[in-house]
Formats: sequence, structure tokens, C-alpha cells
Amino acid sequence: MRDFHLPGRSTVYASNAMVATSHPLAAKVAVDILSEGGNAVDAAIAGAVLLGVCEPQMTGIGGDCFALVKPAGEERVVGLNGSGRAPAALSADALRAAGHSSMPLYGDPASVSIPGAIDAFARLSADYGRKGLDASLAPAIRYFEEGVPVAPRVASDWAKSVGNLHGHGKAAFTVEGKAPAVGTVFKAPGQAEVLKRIAKDGRDAFYIGEVAEDMVATLQAMGGVHTLEDFAATACDYVEPISGTYRGTELVELPPNGQGATALQMAKMMERFDIASLDPVGAERAHLEAEIAKLAYNARDRFIADPEYVNRLDHVLSDATADALVALINPDTVIASAHDASQAVHKDTIYITVVDQDRMAVSLIYSIFHSFGSGLATEKFGINFQNRGAGFSLTEGHPNEAGGGKRPMHTIIPAMLKEDGRVSMSFGVMGGAYQPNGHARFLSNLVDYQMDLQAALDAPRSFGALGPLDLENGYAPDVWEALRAKGHTVQPPETAIGGAQAIHLGPDGLLTAASDPRKDGIALGF
Repeated sequence: MRDFHLPGRSTVYASNAMVATSHPLAAKVAVDILSEGGNAVDAAIAGAVLLGVCEPQMTGIGGDCFALVKPAGEERVVGLNGSGRAPAALSADALRAAGHSSMPLYGDPASVSIPGAIDAFARLSADYGRKGLDASLAPAIRYFEEGVPVAPRVASDWAKSVGNLHGHGKAAFTVEGKAPAVGTVFKAPGQAEVLKRIAKDGRDAFYIGEVAEDMVATLQAMGGVHTLEDFAATACDYVEPISGTYRGTELVELPPNGQGATALQMAKMMERFDIASLDPVGAERAHLEAEIAKLAYNARDRFIADPEYVNRLDHVLSDATADALVALINPDTVIASAHDASQAVHKDTIYITVVDQDRMAVSLIYSIFHSFGSGLATEKFGINFQNRGAGFSLTEGHPNEAGGGKRPMHTIIPAMLKEDGRVSMSFGVMGGAYQPNGHARFLSNLVDYQMDLQAALDAPRSFGALGPLDLENGYAPDVWEALRAKGHTVQPPETAIGGAQAIHLGPDGLLTAASDPRKDGIALGF
């Protein structure tokens, strides 16, 4: 239990239904849907779509989503891949010939993959919802029209990333050319019109006709190779989740093209160490986690791709691979190059969770990738385009090499936990590349340190998989020095690392939830 003398949050308890997400308004809307007879899918879609106006730097209808669903009365978990594909005419050769050695990030239509979220929402609603897609979209339509006051974390993110916006994106997502201040009411009436059409006519209102024509015309005017046929052909896929155990607790993830396998590989490697004996905010744990992450992320960058083209899960998740990688870790010094060190082993990145009265559980993550995605938006409706194409490689022959019709490696990964075959938790961690590391750390906080749900999210974070070792506030000065002595380049992160929400389903029916204080959100139940 937390120290009530200090600032902090209490874990939230409820017996009927629960929602946790990154903005209070989205949490309230989702709870309202539940109290009006909707189920967890109806509520998750309602809250997620609303986040597109509450947190437009994070998500929007021009993005992708992934979901895990535990149907009511069952313990099986259904996976849905709602990520879009590259336009059919995308060519890595053409991009290399144009002088690109890596995929562009901002202001370039080459990074824009076809949005998959709307198709996925429509499919989820039809197959598992109760009230219909129009009911789920109604609250968002209202707030996109009337506007939402900008929250503190959102304002901070907006100010840091306003430079990512280009052309119509800058017009749609600034106020007089500037990032809005805290409390400024932000509206997106063009997107409200799009949502009205989807509510009336379903996914075809987005992928066929005037809305699709607006998206294609905007992209083609900037040199994009996107076509109306690319949009019309968009379709999500049901997929079989993958899982692995950590000290008896089963971690359930989605398979590639997402990076869920990276979280499973990290957990498998961590299980080979006595984590519980280490100070949770000490140098030894931070070092060990950073070294494990370097090796697991290196494997991700080698092998995670569209499974229709490459599938190396057996290698990535094998015990032999974990053993060989763990053998490369020195407790006293850093690995200079994870890629070089692991050559012999490898021969061959918004979130909402909802649990309803019937114990259907939904773990859903919905994103435009980088802050404001590609920084581009459509001319007529102001639809913000994701830059998921930046997840491709331009290295010739790479498993994740850019190509027409392919899905890029994806960072967003919802998750669930199972104990003794029973789904016991729905959770997710935002933060782009940090997400697999975040899943592994959250699981370790619960299992190794027996932290309660809120404490497991509140605890200070470190992240060192991709360069310098970022340490949040909460690590003592002597920890910084000890990590430097091991060879780490230690630095404070530009902003708090990630954000997370979780709901625990107790065997007695009690629901327990937590929401990360690094975001503006809350957990709500009734």
C-alpha cells in the first residue's frame, strides 16, 4: 500500500465494470457506454476514437490499431491486427534511388501506410460489440465538433512536436500556427463529419468515396503513390496470440508484424536472473534490464516483419536463443554492440483497457506512431496521417524491407496476463519503442517485487535498448554513478518514459485498475 503522506494515486476498485485510459474524458465516455448497456468492445472503441481529439498528437482515424479480446464467459483470447499496408506501388528501390538510406519520418508521403484502425473498429463492433458502431462513435462525434480543453501532458507533447507538422497538418493541428496552451479548446470538425459518415454507412464511408478521395488526392499531390484501390482493399485480420511464461505467469501478446515477441523474449531472458534479489531502483537492475533489452531489440530489428514474408518466431522465442543471449551479458560492463555480440546467435513500438459486467475484457492500442504521425493531414477533412511506413527498412534484402502491400514492423502492442489458464489482467504500455521493455518491467514489478497495480506503474523507469541509458527521476545519484562506472552513457529522458494502464480481474470478481501518472488519464469503475 502506498504512503498516504506522499503525493500519489490509489489503486481503483470496482465490482461491476472498469475502464483505464490516458485521458479522463475518454474514461468517462467509456464508462457511460458500459452503464448504458454496452459491452467492453463498444466502450473501448468509444474511448479510443475520442482520444483522437483529446490526444491528437498520439492517435487519430488516420492510424492503426491492435486489440486483444477475451470474450465474456471464456478464457480464450482473440487477437486482431488492424495495421494497414504500404501502398501497392511503394518501392524500396525507388526510395534508395531518390537518395534515401532510411525511411523518411515527417512531411513525406512515403512514410504514410494505409490507415487500418477504422476497418478494425468496424470489424470488432460487428463481431463482438453489442450497441453498434454508430453508438460507439456518437460521443466522439460530439466532442470532435464541440472541442476538448487541452490537458497538461497533451499541451507539453504538442509544444515539443509542433515542428513535425507540415502543410495541411499544420493548419489542422495548430491554433494560429502555434501549439495550443493548456485549457485551449481544440476542435476537429472535419473529422467529426467523417465519423458521422462512418456511423451511418460503416467502414466503406472511410475507404471508398469522398473521404478516400480526399486522402488519396492529398497524398498524390505531395508525390505519394497511394491509390483509391489501396484504400478500398484495406482489411484487418484475426490472428492467433502468442505467449510465454514468466515465473508461472503467462504473458499474452500479438504476433508480428507487432513487437510483442520482443517482450516475450525479454521476459524469457530476465527469468534466468534473480531479479527479486536486486534493488528495484538500483544500478544492477537497470544495467541488467538495459543489456537484455539491447539484445532483444537487436533480434527485433533483425527478424520482426510482416509474417507473410518472414517468420522467425521459433528462433526468437526459443530457450536456446535466450540462453545464448544471456551468456553475452556481463554484470559489470556494457555490451559495446548488441549487433556484433549476437552475430553467432543469429546466424541464419494510445491505450485503453475495458472490462465489462460480463467480464469481457479488451486490451486495445491505437496510434499514428510518431507525435502527429507523418505531420501531414488531408486538405478537406483534416485527417491526420500516420507514419508507420517509417517502420520499414531500406536495407536491401532485409526481412522488413519496404515493399508494396507489406505491413511494416509495428511498435504498438496490447497485452494480457493469464494465471492458471484464467485471464487475470488486461494491460498496455505506450511509448513507441519502449513498449516491450515496458511490458517486461511491469510484469517484473508485479511478480518479482509484489508491487500493487498502481505502484507497478508509478515506479521509476529506465530504458537503454537503443542508445544512451535514460533514467527517470527517482534514481538516486549514486545509481547514476554506478551505471556510468559500468560504461553506460546516462541521461534524463526528454519526457517521462511511456505511459500505461491496467485492469486486474480477480478470481472473486473484484476489478482493480491503475492508470499511469505520466499521462493525464484515470481509471474509473462502477
